[in-house]
Amino acid sequence: MSADLRTTYMGMELANPLVAGASPLSGTIDGLLALEEAGASAIVLQSLFEEQVEHHELSVHSILEAGTDSFPEIHNFFPGLDDYNTGPESYLQMVEEAKRQLSVPVIASLNGVSRGGWIRYARLLEEAGADALELNIYFVAADPRVTSSEVEARYVDLVGEVASTISIPLAVKVGPYFSAMANMAQRLTVAGASGLVLFNRFLYPNISLPSMKVVPTLSLSSSYESLMPLRWIAIISSQVKISVAASTGVHTAQDVVKLLMAGADVTMMASALLRRGPAHLQLVLRAVRSWLDEHEYESVAQLKGSMSQASSPHPEAFERANYMRTLVDFTVASPDPRHFYARRDPIPWD
Repeated sequence: MSADLRTTYMGMELANPLVAGASPLSGTIDGLLALEEAGASAIVLQSLFEEQVEHHELSVHSILEAGTDSFPEIHNFFPGLDDYNTGPESYLQMVEEAKRQLSVPVIASLNGVSRGGWIRYARLLEEAGADALELNIYFVAADPRVTSSEVEARYVDLVGEVASTISIPLAVKVGPYFSAMANMAQRLTVAGASGLVLFNRFLYPNISLPSMKVVPTLSLSSSYESLMPLRWIAIISSQVKISVAASTGVHTAQDVVKLLMAGADVTMMASALLRRGPAHLQLVLRAVRSWLDEHEYESVAQLKGSMSQASSPHPEAFERANYMRTLVDFTVASPDPRHFYARRDPIPWD
């Protein structure tokens, strides 16, 4: 009998642990249908950005306010901004259309860091039919007057406000750069998160020498980058009572199996699909099933968390242990400085 690939994410029963993450592929109905057909068990829509919300609200607000100094009575003619249905209507329409055409769960995505108009839009996305909401928090603490405790409080407060506004599950996608990640995971759980997505893959600016300008850059991830979420999922998954999703560096069946063993409920794939197309999902799913069958696992549920820190025979390996040994062994293996380079070993199922 073939292994049962079903899993549960934030209370949603999914056919398998492969979720299509937010990307341009999930920004159109055609893309969503292709991802579902290829085997995605749920899909995170391309994000609605806080800047888009603010831009549209400010634009409408300026229109409503134009000329009101000349005609004060007009203030009472138009509805207040909080009651006015402003913003990127096309995103809400896409949620509605996706729910009409797809049979897998549709997860809306909001990207930003401040309260802004998110409270209202979280509610509107729920009304549009989204099965869940992913809050993608991206904040660069560049002001030296802002302390780490203030940054953490901003995250927790934002999650608490959004969670109290909606009744659908709320996933929180965060970066890996908290000084106390395990504590932060606990605080987000208490604030109302139904799931954690580890991790947000930050993009970095670059300097163009020909134009002498700061330019945006985008590079797709590699399987190596899955090691960071693997470590923290292994540590956190047994400490929190909510779902945990692995994001960043999920490219191969090997990546999926390892992350599930660490304790992930689902794995989210984006870069691999942008590079190879939605059909890559089918190849990975077949390889995951084959691996489970070959190693006599009856289900994903049986595999999940089997190598988490709580279950591992060597739990210290997820922390500092092996750090010095790894560096020393690598140095001994390569005594010639000319050989100190990054070696790429073949990746099974790549």
